[in-house]
Parts: sequence; structure tokens; C-alpha cells
Amino acid sequence: MKKSIVPYLVKRFLRFDKDQPFIFISALLAFLGITLGVMVLLIAMALMNGFDKEFKNKLTIMNYPLTILPKFYGAVNDDLLFDLESKFPDLNFSPYIQSSVMVRDGEHLEGGYLFGVNFNEEAKVNSVLAKAIKNREFKKFDVLIGKSLEEEFNLSVDNKLMYIFTNVEPGGLTITPKLKRFKVRSVYDSGLSAYDKAYSYTTLSSLRTMLHMAENEYDGIHVYSKNPHADIAKIAKILPVSVSVKGWWEDNVNFFAALEMEKASLFIVLMLIILIAAINIISSLLMTVMNRRGEIALLLSLGTTTSEVKKVFLYLGIVIGIGGILAGIFLGMSGIWILGTFDIIHLPKDVYPTATLPLDLSLQDFVLIVTGAFAIVVASSYYPAKKASEVDILTVLRNE
Repeated sequence: MKKSIVPYLVKRFLRFDKDQPFIFISALLAFLGITLGVMVLLIAMALMNGFDKEFKNKLTIMNYPLTILPKFYGAVNDDLLFDLESKFPDLNFSPYIQSSVMVRDGEHLEGGYLFGVNFNEEAKVNSVLAKAIKNREFKKFDVLIGKSLEEEFNLSVDNKLMYIFTNVEPGGLTITPKLKRFKVRSVYDSGLSAYDKAYSYTTLSSLRTMLHMAENEYDGIHVYSKNPHADIAKIAKILPVSVSVKGWWEDNVNFFAALEMEKASLFIVLMLIILIAAINIISSLLMTVMNRRGEIALLLSLGTTTSEVKKVFLYLGIVIGIGGILAGIFLGMSGIWILGTFDIIHLPKDVYPTATLPLDLSLQDFVLIVTGAFAIVVASSYYPAKKASEVDILTVLRNE
């Protein structure tokens, strides 16, 4: 009998009581609050992880996993490139030169960077560029522009675009900026509007002609690596003192630190929903204890231990809480599947790196949400259970 008294009483106290309907309503509100909290937390964390991952993927492409840069003029040249290719055959290297430019078309004017690259080599380190130049041949003074620039200037393939170089050259008694018209050969779309507007690509020979650079010198080398955090240390060991290597994340440390802080803040704020629902558990159980004092005193007088009484109300709160957590998991995962499968919400592509909602719920976040919710439920159930076990048998039975 003692083995069955706890689950029996839990089932009995969970039933709807016509005489005390507010106790059941309070328990139902607690259940719904925990369900809502868990569901919102799962979807919110999946969205935060999805955007974080999407930004990292886009930034890795346009910033390149690793970039080798000179500390002194002329430090990056063909000799260094050949040395790197021979020592790291598993990595892809693409030398480049660059210049700050102003792009002009009619009355439109936009600042940015023009990169001179070997398109065949650059395609191996930049998948966005590789897609844009497929089946295209770039001649001298041909240019590859971003989709945002194309739309802003209302351009099309084979249009001419004026590039104004920031370095100047003497012209009689004055100095004038260098101007050159480039022919738009193709358009790339990285999904990041800022890069699509600012970055343009032309051939190495085109930019060398404009900048009067030596044939074997570069401004840097783009490097593609599947594991840049490990490869950056290996490359740094063999580089001469006149050259350094930089990872894509080094220019975005503050950005991703802000994302992590935002994610942590959102988790804490949304966990308050579960905490508020837990208050309903406390109030519901306390009302149950007050309403069932006579039954509790009678059970204690018949030999039921205080430990069993405590278990009854502790389990009662846990059942409500676990029910809410399981329902929240079901609704949350269903919501993630629906948002990820169907194109319900459209995002402005000029603001976000993707037009659809990116969702990626990590196992760590899932475990943290479920564990945190369960801990709150257990903590909120303990006090009412303790009060139930402390019922004074003589006082209650005398008054009853």
C-alpha cells in the first residue's frame, strides 16, 4: 500500500475539483506558461544560432578564411607564393592587389575597393566568385561587380563603369585622379549587401597597369582553409618577419562577441517566462496544500510518513512541469520545422545575409533549455511539498 499511495495521490490531486476550480486553473496556467517558455526559447535559440552561422559562412567567403599581408612594401611576391604552395599543397592560394576607388555612373557615386586577381585562382578560394565567373572569360579592364552595385546603378552586363582611383598623378601645375572605364563582365551575389556594393574584381594586369606595380609583387594572398584556426599557426611559423597572416575572425571579434552577448541576454530574459510559470506552480500547490490539509493530516495519522507526503506534492509539481516541458519541446520543434521548411517569413536581403529564416538548434542549447526548465520546476515544487509535510496533525484534525 505504501508503494502505491504516492502515485495514487498525485493522480487524485491532479483531477479537476468542482469545489475548488481555481486550483486546477492555476495548475493549467503553470503548464501553459512552461510550455510557452520552452517553445519560445527553442525557436529563439535556433534563430540566434542560425543567424550566427549564416553570418559566419558569408563573412568567411568574402573576408577569406586566411589572408597573408605584407608588413613592408614588396614583401609578398612570387617567391613567397611558390614557397607557400610547395609547403602547403592542401591549401589554395590566390594572390591579389587592391586599390581604394570611387565608382561613378552618371550622377551615382559609390566608394569601395577594386581587387586585381587571377580569376582561376580566386575561384578556388571564393565560391561566390566561382559561381559568378562560370563560363565567363575576363579580358583586360573587364570587371566583376556585386549585385547591390548593379541594382543601385541600374547596370547590366557589357555596360561601362567609371572607376576613380584614390591615388593621384601630376598633370602640369595640378594633380588629377586616375580615371578608367571598365566593362562589366559579370555580377556576383554574396548575400551581404555591404560587400556586394563595395567589392569589385578585375584582372591582375588591369590593376597593375593602373597602379604601376611590378609584375612579381602583390598586396596580399587570399588563402582557403577548411580549418583556418589550426592552419594559421602553421603558416605563421614559416613566414618571414616581413609578412603576417590574419584570420577572418580577427576583423570581426567585436561583432561576434556582441552576438554571443545578445544570445545570452535573450536566453536569460526568455527563461523568466518559465520562472513566472513556476510561480503559478508554487501558488497552485500551496492552494492544494491548504485545501487538502484535512486529508493530509488524516493520512499522516494513519501512518503515511512525512517523506511520502513531501513526495506527493513534489511529484505533483514535477508532473505539471515535465508535461509543460514536453509540450514545449513538441511545439518548439514543430515551429522550427515549419519555419525552416515553408517560406513563411521574408527578410529584407539588403539588411540580412539571407532572405529566409536560418534555423540551427544546437544540442548544447537544447540540453541547457530543458535542464534549466526542469531545475526551475523542481525548485518551485520543493517549498509547497515541504509545507505539506509540516502540517500539524492535532491542530488540523481538531479544527476539521
